[in-house]
Amino acid sequence: MTLHLPDAHGALRAYEPRTEPLALTPGTPFTSRTVFSAAHVVADPYADTTPDSPAAVDWDATLAFRRHLWAHGLGVAEAMDTAQRGMGLDWAGAAELIRRSAAEAKATGGRIACGVGTDQLPGAPATLAEVRTAYEEQLAVVEESGARAILMASRALAATARGPEDYLEVYGHLLRQAAEPVILHWLGPMFDPALEGYWGSSDLDTATDTFLDVIAAHPDKVDGIKVSLLDARREVALRRRLPQGVRCYTGDDFHYPELIAGDEQGFSHALLGIFDPLGPLAAEAVRVLDTGNTDGFRALLDPTVDLSRHLFQTPTRFYKTGVVLLAWLAGHQSHFAMVGGLQSARSLPHLARAYELADRLGLFPDPKLAEDRMRTLLHLYGVTP
Repeated sequence: MTLHLPDAHGALRAYEPRTEPLALTPGTPFTSRTVFSAAHVVADPYADTTPDSPAAVDWDATLAFRRHLWAHGLGVAEAMDTAQRGMGLDWAGAAELIRRSAAEAKATGGRIACGVGTDQLPGAPATLAEVRTAYEEQLAVVEESGARAILMASRALAATARGPEDYLEVYGHLLRQAAEPVILHWLGPMFDPALEGYWGSSDLDTATDTFLDVIAAHPDKVDGIKVSLLDARREVALRRRLPQGVRCYTGDDFHYPELIAGDEQGFSHALLGIFDPLGPLAAEAVRVLDTGNTDGFRALLDPTVDLSRHLFQTPTRFYKTGVVLLAWLAGHQSHFAMVGGLQSARSLPHLARAYELADRLGLFPDPKLAEDRMRTLLHLYGVTP
């Protein structure tokens, strides 16, 4: 059966869906890399909500998707940007998500790390003391859940800090009191414009120096860093300057194959939003890398970059819409609805191209189901054969 997919110019083009998926099954744990997938949340499609209402989450489907990732050996990075943190999921919803997912991880033996931020603060400007208190409240929730903490970049801190010294003071305070080593998260403004000038400067070289100063002052409290700047050369330069024992988790959804593969001086681990839809294929690639077969790893993962670059194209922060579309097409949820109504954040041509790229990769366990659901979406938009 042929699908007629709209392109960016409004024209329809014929596409023949594939009929067989890739054969990807759960396997052994990874040995060469630590890999987290930042996971999306599944909205409750029957909840009577508005875009401004607290998120209504389908907990059964949300936790089932995490079990899917764990089954393939991936860790789950919970309550992060991919879970619509600050874009539909507020702190109350994130706290519930953290508690439920951490309990599920404990029951299934899955690896989990959870986001710690300051998004419970009101929109009004906050003081540094209020920022610290907000971070502390969230850190306590994550530590009590038994998960590893990821100290996320804070919009409130970005708005309040007067310079690098304020970042050094706030992060130093948090690292001193953290019970276990944490992951520090540097999220670039392409993911969240409110984070422009993070670490006290819009000059990335200056910001990098401050970031490294935070780590150097407390290397025993930093498990690793997650870098989401979409700049492979900068990430490589940064990871080469890290203290011994501090990991670099790539968050670069444009260059992840080369960064994970590494070079003669080191490599990046991974904490990636694109590994939500790529989970089983990414896991298979890492297991190939575990054998020392870098070429085989790249052969599996390099072809996925076109899909990732498409999903994360400008405005990058709306990549979650494509991620959830692919989860629906793959059968991980029964609907294409998102908290905050974010399913409307991408155009039909964008969604159609995401389907095509994913289908060509063989990502859909049931290609016929994906085809039928994509055909339904096209009909809803008025596309007829």
